Amino acid sequence: MIPAPIPDNEPERISSLRRMLLMATPDEEIFDRIVRMAKRVFNVPVALITLIDTNRQWFKSCIGLAERQTSRDVSFCGHAIMSDDLFIVPDATKDARFSDNPLVVGEPHVIFYAGRLTCSP
Repeated sequence: MIPAPIPDNEPERISSLRRMLLMATPDEEIFDRIVRMAKRVFNVPVALITLIDTNRQWFKSCIGLAERQTSRDVSFCGHAIMSDDLFIVPDATKDARFSDNPLVVGEPHVIFYAGRLTCSP
């Protein structure tokens, strides 16, 4: 497993995240609606809105997973925030960055991943 590098703008990104006051907040219908639509449109078992702080990824909205957070070092989203472009992993079992990732070899057995940075400082 190859942990994601830390973005050059990490201090600004974390500051922006904290200003939004979204971390560890209750579910909100607006975010849940987006996740339900993404799950339906893309026909995937799991859809999330994920926020990455210094040590974890926390799921603001989550369908298809029991967990509400994981450590940042195993996150796919940590890689996705490195660019403004869409980040796609067609088969995580064949990708050196993720093939031995606990989220791939264990529950939820991630194969495909697509994510995109949607808010930056």
